[in-house]
Amino acid sequence: MEITLGSLKRGAEEAQGTAIIIDVFRAFTTAAIAFDHGAKEIVLFAEPEDALTLHKKGVGDYLMGEVSGKKPDGFDFGNSPYEISQVDLTDKTLIQSTRAGTVGVEAATNAAEIFLGSFVVAQATVDAIRATNPGLVSIIAMGDQGVNRSDEDEQCGIYLRNIMEDRKPDFDAVKSLILTGGATQKFFDPEQSQYHPEDVTLALQADTYSFAMKISREDGLLVARKYAG
Repeated sequence: MEITLGSLKRGAEEAQGTAIIIDVFRAFTTAAIAFDHGAKEIVLFAEPEDALTLHKKGVGDYLMGEVSGKKPDGFDFGNSPYEISQVDLTDKTLIQSTRAGTVGVEAATNAAEIFLGSFVVAQATVDAIRATNPGLVSIIAMGDQGVNRSDEDEQCGIYLRNIMEDRKPDFDAVKSLILTGGATQKFFDPEQSQYHPEDVTLALQADTYSFAMKISREDGLLVARKYAG
């Protein structure tokens, strides 16, 4: 199994084989928590306008996402792991639009399969991919807005590669690196209330959930569901 690391939207566009699109802060931590709270499926869109248009046609129970960290007009929830952890989503269909993770999924048109990546589903994602033993795995760290690399996504990519290659990385050391990084500081800035401090706590946990999140392409839509292999 060949494993490659890539970054940002260009990396997603170039991804082949089985791709893991990473967005730790916050999209694919939020998605994992939504599934844990009962969500049936999550439809992903890069652009919030497209998400709104689909929802107005009667698709989906709730809209969740962000632009510049803030909940877009017309959306039910922001892109906050903490916020979504307070909601019962049993059997609900969500539509999610963010500026990094969902952009990467939409851009990964050359990938045969796509998994959503974050620390909370790291081992489950590796186990699901190993079960099919693909020839190529492309791990893509989406970073800040899909245009600037970020410590949390880059470190998550390395972490995934290490456990996929049977190494045992020190998660506490990885977490420490991320906590001192620039992207983390906005969560503790009182002037940026769209970023909740608890989002960091929830995102920087390893293997919280025993399921992976896999994308299915259905009638032109990108639909994520829990995947246990």
